[in-house]
Amino acid sequence: MKNYLKLLSFLKDHRRLFSTAVFTMFVASIFEGFQLSLLVPMTDRIFNNKKIAVPGNLPRFISDFVDKLNNIEPQTMFWIFPIVVIVALLIKHIFVFAHQYLMGDVSQRVIRDVRSNLYEKIQHLSLDYFSQKRTGELVSRITNDVNMIENAVSYGLTDLCKSVFLIVIYVVIAFMIYPQAALVLFVVFPFIGIPINQIGKKLRKLSKSHQEKMADINSLLLETISGVRVVKAFGNEDYETKRFKSENHGFYKIKMKSLKRTIVIAPLTELFGAVCGVAIIFLIGRSVMDGALSFGVFILFFGSIMSIISPMKKLGNVNALIQQALAANERIYAVLDEEPSVKEVEDFIELEELSDAIVMENIDFYYGNESEIVLKGVNLEIKKGEIVAIVGPTGTGKTTLVNLMPRFYDPVNGVVKMDGIDIKKASFHSLRKQFGIVTQESILFNDTVRANIAYGYHEASQEEIEAAAHKAFAHMFIEKMPEGYDTIVGDRGFRLSGGEKQRICIARAILANPPILILDEATSQLDSESERFVQEALDKLMQGRTVVAIAHRLATVIKADKIVVLNEGRIEGIGKHDTLLKSCPLYKKLHEIQFKV
Repeated sequence: MKNYLKLLSFLKDHRRLFSTAVFTMFVASIFEGFQLSLLVPMTDRIFNNKKIAVPGNLPRFISDFVDKLNNIEPQTMFWIFPIVVIVALLIKHIFVFAHQYLMGDVSQRVIRDVRSNLYEKIQHLSLDYFSQKRTGELVSRITNDVNMIENAVSYGLTDLCKSVFLIVIYVVIAFMIYPQAALVLFVVFPFIGIPINQIGKKLRKLSKSHQEKMADINSLLLETISGVRVVKAFGNEDYETKRFKSENHGFYKIKMKSLKRTIVIAPLTELFGAVCGVAIIFLIGRSVMDGALSFGVFILFFGSIMSIISPMKKLGNVNALIQQALAANERIYAVLDEEPSVKEVEDFIELEELSDAIVMENIDFYYGNESEIVLKGVNLEIKKGEIVAIVGPTGTGKTTLVNLMPRFYDPVNGVVKMDGIDIKKASFHSLRKQFGIVTQESILFNDTVRANIAYGYHEASQEEIEAAAHKAFAHMFIEKMPEGYDTIVGDRGFRLSGGEKQRICIARAILANPPILILDEATSQLDSESERFVQEALDKLMQGRTVVAIAHRLATVIKADKIVVLNEGRIEGIGKHDTLLKSCPLYKKLHEIQFKV
């Protein structure tokens, strides 16, 4: 029940629109019941020329209305009848259109809000969350899971409300005509809900499996399509096709299990309806034969009971939709209820540009498992204007160390300070605007060159963008592109070479003009010619800034003001190149390996 209330909470911002939709649906349902309750006796009066015989226990206003109908000549009623039919149908369908349009509007607003809230939440979660979740899984939450909710809101709520209204109207009609027979039937009716409820529970479990399998498929698609070069390079097209077929077949089997349980609802309710119909004939058929009840009124009673079958079937299908939506709702709220591990304090401080130093004091860090220590007892000072290089074997925590500075992660123990202020007390904006980051992987978006360069400074003029591109040695190749700065670079910059992508990333960092620059082996994946251009661009970018550079190739850090040697999460040496060659065995070993001394 709690999960269902969470699902309905998506409607809270659209209560007025939803209430209007429900009201129009109620009016449409009344006219649908009005058609049956009025037109069947009228045809009996017109074509059989018999007075309408009804039970004597009807409300007075209904009895008076029936008496008036009985006093109208059949010929007169013959001309009134088509007018009543047309007017009733016209009014009904006006309200049907209104409630369908309004409910459609409600559902689309809900889906819009849920998708926006999910995306906003994902954007504000900490980086450690993304290390635990696959991209395809998160994409599936925003697409497939939200579509499940859309079905429950658009079709489910519409059919739920309308079916309940129709059932109530037909029950009232049946009770007014023959309460004893109606009472017997409606005592039995709830039993149809038992198998439908059991089917719904099973569908909910299957739906959760279906959504998880779809997340697996999305992940596989994203990995293999974005990594298509690697797939082709190793000739693994057939291997990946088999993997996809296996996942796709698993999805098919789950869907067929769900389908089997969904389609059994209709015959169950129809079989139950047939039993009710036979019972009606036995219970009140003799009253018609004896003349105590007119045939038209009998048909009205019989029609009212049998008309309940259709909304009952819809309720069964609605239950299936809602159970599937509840499974999706759990997965959606698993994201919405997730708390970021790195939070901005309410009474934050706006940091000024770095004027003294970044200081790390007694830093410990691990990614969830305390036995797998990444950093231990790290103490480091980076003064303004210094170029500090971080070196060490692979997997020693170099990237983790620099990720603590802009608070992508928080240390488990210890504190990071900027100008003596604990960065946990600073606003994210004032802290992170001080950093420009250029990594091994050049991250570009499927947008224009202009938009990618101006990503950190959206208000930049064309002159500023071009000036940044000139400094990054990118302007020359950008000008040669089909549409210059308006050229779409493709997904992840697919249309550009590695060197071109990296220079656009450097232009982005130059335009943002950060006082502190983090370089994470920015030239390690480039060929010699591209590396020369990129290194010249980096030299321009580094001028007048505080620089923290992660490097595997020692040749790139020899001129650094300070070199930090990391090993297994601990600092083994700090100093200049010449000093470390004498005082740090690990640095000397790395130097000998790379230069084959």
